[in-house]
Amino acid sequence: MLQLQVLRQNPEAVKERLAIKNFPLLFLVDEIIELDEKTRKNQTEVEMLTAEVNTTSKKIGELMKQGSLAEAEKLKENVKLVNHNIVVLSGSSKLLKEERDSKLLQLPNLPSDKVPVGKTPADNVVVREGGTKPTLPAGSVPHWELIKKYDIVDFETGAKITGSGFPLFKGKGAKLQRALIQYFLDFNTAAGYTEYLPPLMVNADTAYGTGQLPDKEGQMYHMPADGFYMIPTSEVPVTNIYRNEIVKESDLPLKMTAYSPCFRREAGSFGADVRGLNRVHQFDKVEIVQLVHPATSYEVHQDMVNHVEKLLQSLELPYRILALCGGDMSFTSALTYDFEVYSAAQEKWLEVSSVSNFEAYQTNRMKIRFKDENGKMQLLHSLNGSSLALPRIVACLLENNQTAEGIKLPAVLHSYFGAGILK
Repeated sequence: MLQLQVLRQNPEAVKERLAIKNFPLLFLVDEIIELDEKTRKNQTEVEMLTAEVNTTSKKIGELMKQGSLAEAEKLKENVKLVNHNIVVLSGSSKLLKEERDSKLLQLPNLPSDKVPVGKTPADNVVVREGGTKPTLPAGSVPHWELIKKYDIVDFETGAKITGSGFPLFKGKGAKLQRALIQYFLDFNTAAGYTEYLPPLMVNADTAYGTGQLPDKEGQMYHMPADGFYMIPTSEVPVTNIYRNEIVKESDLPLKMTAYSPCFRREAGSFGADVRGLNRVHQFDKVEIVQLVHPATSYEVHQDMVNHVEKLLQSLELPYRILALCGGDMSFTSALTYDFEVYSAAQEKWLEVSSVSNFEAYQTNRMKIRFKDENGKMQLLHSLNGSSLALPRIVACLLENNQTAEGIKLPAVLHSYFGAGILK
């Protein structure tokens, strides 16, 4: 959630930044400012009237001591009237504040000045590419055929158990998932991240904290009877570990990593682009999250990008890094770099990670703060990235490494999988 003081200081600059994200409701900024001014005016009047009541109450006490009962009674009547006005104004202030905050929730995060201008994914900017696209042998096939050939993922039984988009990994497919998860976690903890194993369901306060609620796109699975939500990523519970806490500046940065299944309804997803493991409703992912000093967040952001890049390099997969344009960014992000790996059999790039800086947008919702060296309370900045999401990584590992002998796995996975070839 944007901080009110940012809007108060320069509403026109806020509208200019929101326009970079192609946000259509710029009039909300003016409405929020107007509601905020009315709220603060009411609050000032309440404070003045409260002070008047306190002063008059003291005077009534003095009059009672002096025996001036009639005069004291007159003042008591005045106090009753003023107290009534206080109740009315307080009620009005509460309604104004609720309306203001409701509209404030509709504003996305302001994009960084590093964000490219653009409206669609076609306007994203390729920062750099790495790795080598493989030349596949004759007769190579996409991963949805390979998983049948090696009997490692069963979509039909998954659909019987739950529904379409819930794959059932089996045998060496399950083992490969486990190997990748453990390798990713080891890679992250070696870089100083503390591992967590979070709950897979969160309450509304937690989902609100990271910006999943209000759920604008209907992506979350909701259990109304309990008020719980299935997590779309471990970022949600992990970032909320420090919700409503004041962190010691000396403890920064806070580096966290977690594995979890992820659940997304992916409403309206269908067609060739979602075939096989390209898009599913349940998938495994390892996440990295950092809570940092505001002065260092963009340096940390670049460090996290470099971290994910090294992880992809170790998997020997061709990849590219894209700076997302304003129109393709998430609601909560200030700057996002996407990682894509090249699927040789499908002949296209597949997104496997997003590394984002949210600045104070999430921490303002969660009230995650620290006291600086001058004793002033400040909001931390939050960042997160996928390291990595498994489905498309698995798809590309299968497709790009298919040989006549089987799937040749990268060297870093041999000790985790127990063999160099999946066959």
